Amino acid sequence: MPNRIVITGVAGFIGSHLAECLLDQGHSVIGLDNLLTGSADNIAHLITRDFTFVKHDVTEHIDVDAPVDVVLHWASPASPVDYLKWPIPTLKVGALGTHKALGLAKAKSATFVLASTSEVYGDPLEHPQRESYWGNVNPVGPRGVYDEAKRFAEAMTVAYHRYHGLDAKIVRIFNTYGPRMRLNDGRAVPTFVAQALAGEDLTIFGSGNQTRSFCYISDLVDGIGRLMASDINEPVNLGNPAEMTITQIAERIIEMTGSKSRIVHRPLPVDDPKVRQPDITRARELLGWTPRVTLEEGLTRTIEFVKQKLA
Repeated sequence: MPNRIVITGVAGFIGSHLAECLLDQGHSVIGLDNLLTGSADNIAHLITRDFTFVKHDVTEHIDVDAPVDVVLHWASPASPVDYLKWPIPTLKVGALGTHKALGLAKAKSATFVLASTSEVYGDPLEHPQRESYWGNVNPVGPRGVYDEAKRFAEAMTVAYHRYHGLDAKIVRIFNTYGPRMRLNDGRAVPTFVAQALAGEDLTIFGSGNQTRSFCYISDLVDGIGRLMASDINEPVNLGNPAEMTITQIAERIIEMTGSKSRIVHRPLPVDDPKVRQPDITRARELLGWTPRVTLEEGLTRTIEFVKQKLA
């Protein structure tokens, strides 16, 4: 049955893919974004469809003059480059923005889905990370503005579920990549691909032995859709459990692009996580979800996107 769905942060990397997928499924989408880190280019191809874009800062009251079935709260700076540049807007969208989005969901009796993050686990002492792990976060470190904004957003989401009976869900998103990522936001895959295609040195911070798990965007969107349609109200990890080092992903990208780039090292940023790997048992058992796109396939698509952007 078609739904009317509100997506905050719709012009971002994940938000735009979510909107496209939901439109493909026959839903109606209202997208909100203040374009601080999102791009109108990401959603330009959606304007002719059952899609309405509203430029709006979700830390202000959200008014939708129509029924709403689902609110997907994706608004937030989401890369270290962004939340180090805009620490206060990051905190405000996690607190005030989540409050306004939850208020809309409550007023419309809609399902609410919060985009949380693996960063709630901080620099984890548990590996892999299960949803029951409380995390190891430095609240006053440079990354704390993002980590604590998302932890607060989770707490408020759960409070609305418990106190108001709102159907609220939390997805903890691990490293995701694919087309429409910004090439200058500091995240590993788009940065490495752009550097390799330009013949520049690939910059690794620290030893390169720190690990990440890379999930392709279509797999993530599939998992979000399954969670949205489920009756689950506890946090769910979504990510690819195939763990690899930063050096390994850099070497793979150099190989796949046929680049002659070298790897160079820079000092590791403060509080940068040493390991990151999701335990997706809950998603597998409760949602029947597991990532399907191989790293080779996902990187091939991403490399083609970056080539077009650089052309």
